[in-house]
Amino acid sequence: MSGDPARPLPVPLTLLTGFLGAGKTTLLNRLLKDPSLAGTLVLVNEFGEIGLDHLMIEGVEENMILLESGCLCCTIRDDLIVTLEDLLRRRDNDRITPFSRLVIETTGLADPAPILNVLINHPYLAMRFRLDGVVTLVDAVNGMATLDSHEEARRQVVAADRLVLTKAELATPETAAALRQRLDSLNPGIAILQPDAPAADLIGAGLYDLAKQPHALRHWLAEDALPCHGDHDHHHGHDHHHAHDQNPHDVNRHDASIRAFVLAAEQPIARTTFDLFWTLLRSIHGPRLLRLKGLVDIAGEPGRPLLVHAVQQILHPPIQLDSWPDADHRSRLVLIVKDIEEDTVRKLWSAFLGQMSAQPQTA
Repeated sequence: MSGDPARPLPVPLTLLTGFLGAGKTTLLNRLLKDPSLAGTLVLVNEFGEIGLDHLMIEGVEENMILLESGCLCCTIRDDLIVTLEDLLRRRDNDRITPFSRLVIETTGLADPAPILNVLINHPYLAMRFRLDGVVTLVDAVNGMATLDSHEEARRQVVAADRLVLTKAELATPETAAALRQRLDSLNPGIAILQPDAPAADLIGAGLYDLAKQPHALRHWLAEDALPCHGDHDHHHGHDHHHAHDQNPHDVNRHDASIRAFVLAAEQPIARTTFDLFWTLLRSIHGPRLLRLKGLVDIAGEPGRPLLVHAVQQILHPPIQLDSWPDADHRSRLVLIVKDIEEDTVRKLWSAFLGQMSAQPQTA
C-alpha cells in the first residue's frame, strides 16, 4: 500500500526504561556513539525539582530535551503530549535540528502505562511516531528486591519487548539465575540481552506489538486510559492536587513515601568529608536510599568535579570529570529515598559541612 506523499513518515521511537540505578544513562551513552543512531533526539524525563541525569548524556546537547515532572501520575501524560506535539511543530517548521529517531529515557520511578497510552492511542502522535520498542534495564544485584518492593519496576518488566540485565558481573550466579526466572515469569519468553548488545538489537529492532505482550499490560493500559479526575490545568512550580490523592485505587497513584530532594554546597568539599557523610548515611538508612547521584566540588581539584552515583547501599566508583557539565559549579546531590524524612538527611549534611567549615584552614 502506497503512503500519502503529503504525510511525513512516522518517526521511529524507542522507550528506554528501568528502575533507579539500572544503568539507563550508561547504556544510552554507548548506543548514541553508534553511527546507526546518528540524528537521534533524546527526551529525558527526570523525577524531582532538579535533575542531573540529562547532564550525563554525552555529546547530544543540541539533540536533547529535558522533561521535568515532580509527579509520576497523569501529569506526565499531559506534559509528554505537549512536549511531543511541540517537537513535531518545530521539526515540521525547521525550527529544530532535524532528527530521524526519538529515544525517551524515563525516570526510574516511572510507570510506563501512561507513556505507552500516549504513544499507542493518541490519534495524532500515534500517526506521527512509530513505537519501535520498549527496552527495560534490570539491575542484577538489586533486581529481585526491587521487583518485590516496587510495582513500577514490575510494570517496566511487563511492558518490555527487550530486557537488558545489567551488573551481572557483580551478582552471584545463583542470584542472577533466580532473577532471570523471575523476569520470565513476569514476561514469558522475553529476550534478555547483555549491556554490550549491538545497537541494532536494542534500538529499532522491530515494531512494538502490543498483542504479543503479557495480558497484564493490556489490562493496565485499559485502566490507565480512564480519564484522570480533578483539575488538570497544571501550573508548574505549584503544588498539584490530584484526585488520586484521595483515591487509593487510582492506577496512576504513586508511592507517597518516595521523595526526591537536592543537597547543595557553595564551597568545595574535602573528599574525606564526603566519604564520611556517605558512609554514615548508608549505615543508618541502607536500602531506603533508592538513589544518590550528583556532582561534588572537591577541595583541591578546581574545575574537575567528582561524579558520584549510588544505588541503595552500593556506591559505584566515582568519576573525576575534566570539567563541569553546566554553568552551575556548586556541589549538588540528588537523593531519591523511601520512608526517610528529608529533614533528617539535611541535618546530617549540614552537620558535616559545618564540621568542615569549623576546621582550621591551611595556607
